[in-house]
Amino acid sequence: MKKANKFKDVPQIPKNKFSAVVEAAKQGKPQVVTERGVPAVVVISFEDFAKFRHAEKMAVPSFNEHLLNMPTDEGEFERSEVSLREVAL
Repeated sequence: MKKANKFKDVPQIPKNKFSAVVEAAKQGKPQVVTERGVPAVVVISFEDFAKFRHAEKMAVPSFNEHLLNMPTDEGEFERSEVSLREVAL
């Protein structure tokens, strides 16, 4: 059974028709462009792209946030004394 596509499928568009695809995307209508009948890319407005990027950044913590959120032992765990091995140089 073929999956329903909520986006307009734009098959093999000539370069001189691409401006129509861009205009539709700017109107808030994402355009799926296919290669040989297989979805290859989606053209969306810059506004929609910016929204996706913002949501992506909000969902994933930065590396600094990740490090700062790591649990600490606050001195509760005993540290093992490890000696360095001898290395001949």
